[in-house]
Amino acid sequence: MGKKRPPKEKFLLKERWEIEDLVFDKETLLALSKIIEKGIFNKLDYLISMGKEANVYRAKASDEFVAVKIYKKETARFFRRHSYIIGDPRFPSVPKTERELVNAFASKEFKNLKVAYKANVPAPIPLYHYKNVVVMSFLGKEGLPYPRMVDGVVEKKDFEEIVEQIKRLYSYGLVHGDLSEYNILKGDKNYFIDFGQGVVLKHPRSDELLQRDIRNVVNYFKKKLALNIHVEKVMRYVKGEAERLY
Repeated sequence: MGKKRPPKEKFLLKERWEIEDLVFDKETLLALSKIIEKGIFNKLDYLISMGKEANVYRAKASDEFVAVKIYKKETARFFRRHSYIIGDPRFPSVPKTERELVNAFASKEFKNLKVAYKANVPAPIPLYHYKNVVVMSFLGKEGLPYPRMVDGVVEKKDFEEIVEQIKRLYSYGLVHGDLSEYNILKGDKNYFIDFGQGVVLKHPRSDELLQRDIRNVVNYFKKKLALNIHVEKVMRYVKGEAERLY
């Protein structure tokens, strides 16, 4: 008997991706195979970041790098986050299974990145979405990803730039929902990442999440630079209720 050939998705994983010791479920392998067949990218290089809900990889496209975010099937953690989907008019039907919910979060991130792009807020440019996979522009230099804000040095102008970006995003009807020193990359600009929890202003938690984003940023810069700034004042400025930040 001849040697049995591996399934197509496993063959692609073995032959075209330079990743070992990583386990993808069958549906994710099929999704990635279809994206490769479309020519969106041709090889996953390495793991950029690993999270409880998703992993981000650098991938090789024809003549550039892209970032590939793969949402993982984590039932308990995702079902605790139902509230980010419920109330979002872009998702009129509530996902009922773990796979539907994971796919909804990937879709949500892709939609939110589109808003950030329209708002001219520095963030990954959304390139393609299919099921639980989001392909976006790679944020880095010479193939290396930009560092997180928490790992670098910050100045007062960084705080002011970040507040302006929150304000611009708000003016386009979106709240990041998970902003902190861990979800901002420092490159030539301050880039917002991880938009999966972002909500539109019609969402019942939008005000609460905006306040949390601002509090996280304010507290971080207070700790780093001893800035004399209050969350309430920044909130009013972002919402257009105050003309000046200071």
